[in-house]
Amino acid sequence: MPVRQRKNPGSQSALRLSNQQRILSNLVSSGPTTQADIARSTGLSTATVSNIVKVLVDRGLVTTSPTTSSGRRAQLVSLSSTDNAVAVGIDFGRRHVRIIIATLDYRVIAEKEIEIPLGYTAAEALDIAANLLTSTLGQAGVQRTAVLGIGVGVPGPIDRRTGSVVKGAILPEWVGFTVGMAEEIFELPVYLENDANLGVLAEATWGPHGGTPTVVFVKVGTGIGAGLILDGKPYSGNIGLTGEIGHTPIHEHGLLCRCGNRGCLETVASTTIMIELISRTLDRPVRTREIVRMALDGDDLAIRVVEDAGLAVGRSIAAIANLVNPHTIIIGGPLTDLGEMLLRPVRLGLKKYAVPMIVETTDVVMSSLGERAEALGGASLVLQQSGITSTVS
Repeated sequence: MPVRQRKNPGSQSALRLSNQQRILSNLVSSGPTTQADIARSTGLSTATVSNIVKVLVDRGLVTTSPTTSSGRRAQLVSLSSTDNAVAVGIDFGRRHVRIIIATLDYRVIAEKEIEIPLGYTAAEALDIAANLLTSTLGQAGVQRTAVLGIGVGVPGPIDRRTGSVVKGAILPEWVGFTVGMAEEIFELPVYLENDANLGVLAEATWGPHGGTPTVVFVKVGTGIGAGLILDGKPYSGNIGLTGEIGHTPIHEHGLLCRCGNRGCLETVASTTIMIELISRTLDRPVRTREIVRMALDGDDLAIRVVEDAGLAVGRSIAAIANLVNPHTIIIGGPLTDLGEMLLRPVRLGLKKYAVPMIVETTDVVMSSLGERAEALGGASLVLQQSGITSTVS
């Protein structure tokens, strides 16, 4: 389950907005409902519910109609349309913030990405994302009160006991980050999740692998992490620290890793090490997208770096495959445009280290969602937490 902690509202406006979200979420999960039932479900007073419903009616978010309940006259409250309640997904990366807004029927109605400077603090990233959210909602013509919640993906492990990002995050600036910090900035319900876990959720919801019972999603980026779906359900382990395959040892006497061990997968296969190797050879800085372009253009250096990374990723994935026997392994992250150029060495690594029968019966594919996966997964998370079943085929 994603981390979700409610904060104490810091102002009357924040309290009103929070109560509006509670009522909208109740309507999303329960369908048309009487005001009295909303009061019972949310714990709000009938007077508060009545006042908020009037505001929502004036804003066109809900409609009311007369009905009877237990033989008495009552007001039935319904959402005006699937466009009048939305979910937001926000993905934070090493250099970017990406936002996606989706309706109740899983249609993306707005999407935007901006670049942010290296070394940003979590607080700075949240401020940037809050401004981006405001402008994106405005451009989409969506009122803030229509937002059911925000699914936030961060590049690091999350301890569900404390609801915070813990040591091991690829961006140390996020260590100590909590749901409460995000809710203070956004003044909206926030669901916090590791980015790879959101990636696998997006693949199961928006990608062609919906209904696949056992899926492993591997994000190869600045860090390397895996999201798991086991028996049709996202799996997050004991305290939420699953899928940390970036810290699987590959070379016993390899480079020191930020986790304190030597020769971890991230020290040989992450985009960070790829950038370092090629930049040092070319004697100039390069970016991930340039490495992808170089490899696709046939550059021998870039191709060799990609092949070495793919073989190492395949070796680490083999351990997961031998353990959980997945139906599908999906490779995601900023290298997806490489396609078979990356998948071939990944499959070779898997073939060398996994049980032959598992290799023969496991599909290894590239993500169809590319770098959008984590933000899409954030929106999916909000919709699922609100009781909305995916209609994406």
